[in-house]
Amino acid sequence: MGIIIRQSIKGTIANYVGAAIGFLTTLFVATQFLNPEDIGLTKVVLEVGMIFGILAQLGVSASAFRFFPYFKDEEKKHNGFFFYLLLLPLIGCLIFIPLYVLLKEPITLFFAEHSSLFISYYYWVIPLIFFLVYLSVFEAYSNINMRIVMPKFNREITIRLLLLAVYLLYGYHIVERDGLITGYVLVYGIAMLCMGCYVWKTCVTSMQHDWSYVDKPLRRSIFKYTGYLIVGALGSTILGKLDLFMVSSQLGLGHAGIFTIASYMAAIIDIPSRSIGAISLPIAAAALKAEDFETANALYKKVSLNQLLIGGLIFVLMWVNIDNIFAIIPKGEIYSQGKWVVFFIGLARLIEITLNFGGSLISFSKYYYWGLYFVFFITGMGVFTNYLLIPLLGITGAAVATAITFLLIYSAQQWIVLKKVKGNPYSFGMLKLVIVFLLLLGLNVVWFKFGNPWVDGICRTAVLATAGVLLLYGWKVSDDFNKTVRNILKRIRK
Repeated sequence: MGIIIRQSIKGTIANYVGAAIGFLTTLFVATQFLNPEDIGLTKVVLEVGMIFGILAQLGVSASAFRFFPYFKDEEKKHNGFFFYLLLLPLIGCLIFIPLYVLLKEPITLFFAEHSSLFISYYYWVIPLIFFLVYLSVFEAYSNINMRIVMPKFNREITIRLLLLAVYLLYGYHIVERDGLITGYVLVYGIAMLCMGCYVWKTCVTSMQHDWSYVDKPLRRSIFKYTGYLIVGALGSTILGKLDLFMVSSQLGLGHAGIFTIASYMAAIIDIPSRSIGAISLPIAAAALKAEDFETANALYKKVSLNQLLIGGLIFVLMWVNIDNIFAIIPKGEIYSQGKWVVFFIGLARLIEITLNFGGSLISFSKYYYWGLYFVFFITGMGVFTNYLLIPLLGITGAAVATAITFLLIYSAQQWIVLKKVKGNPYSFGMLKLVIVFLLLLGLNVVWFKFGNPWVDGICRTAVLATAGVLLLYGWKVSDDFNKTVRNILKRIRK
């Protein structure tokens, strides 16, 4: 777990620097210079691109972790693994980009009534699909080579600084809406090139390959695994974007913009999990290749506990300051309509970061296909709950639907993990953790409020964060957390 902690700390630093930039960009620049409809438009363009991009990857970002141990050999340049990593997504792009063009009529019909502006930018999604595909591919290859910092820096800092520049150009009327979307798409193209150059320079890369190395059993295993991933991605990807698309379709891009800002606040919760998960995946893949379930389960417990610890603490601090945040940001009276979206999407994120590593364990094992049994049922449930709740509760209904769907899908997934690979993330430390969070929320209720939102936010955060750290450390909720605190204190004393 030592390498996980060291790499995760570096990755998390990059994540939080990026989060600070993203926080300022999204909550202060975007809300100031873009109207909710512009924010909704850019988000829908990105999410549609991500759906087709994930499908076009042909499962490479996930299968790379599973099959890299079969190819790994630095002296032989990993037996052409990098070549195959580039080839399969290219085939995927040649399949799914034309499919996107062919599906224009049904897709635009979905958005036509309330979000017709998206139709004007339909074809701008095509280059974005390509950029997103290879950005993810290069990130995956960097991660399996235990180089997680640069992918985090590129995605969390480079992209956000470039988006900040695009928003300012639009805000000061240097470019019009066409320029906004053009710049938005090009940002991901630049990020893809940066990541590709980094991988080529620092990792073992070679276009040389030997077709005979991929023998028939291995080839069959790769194609079978990839096929299941594509089908699974079809359901899980749509599920992940469903709330935004349903809001756009039923309420319009303006409400989608409000929903986007609220969802962004909640998304901060899972920032640490991106680093912890990225560095843990190769270790899990190696353990499950050797059918070492004991090591994989121990890793699952630690990853889940530490992700919930950090993510839960962020959720608590964010929620106790939610009114202060909306009082501070530009046009906060408009975006405060998303207050309860933050809460319910936040709960969904907590469920996800606690149990999502179990899905990785299943995907790396011989039982990877089990998840497909639930994908389309859960997607159908997501569509049903959104259609039911959005007319009743507006954008909050979409968030409640997401929380319900996440609870169902991760409960089903955990049942599979427990049955098939004996994975169980629950521990006494996790129970302690929940009690600590409840105590902090109780302390917030009795804590007095300052009239100025800046003063109140700083004081409230300082008191509750200090109380949280002391409770977590003193109760020894996580050995890794306590060790990290001790190391930080040692460095401060020096």
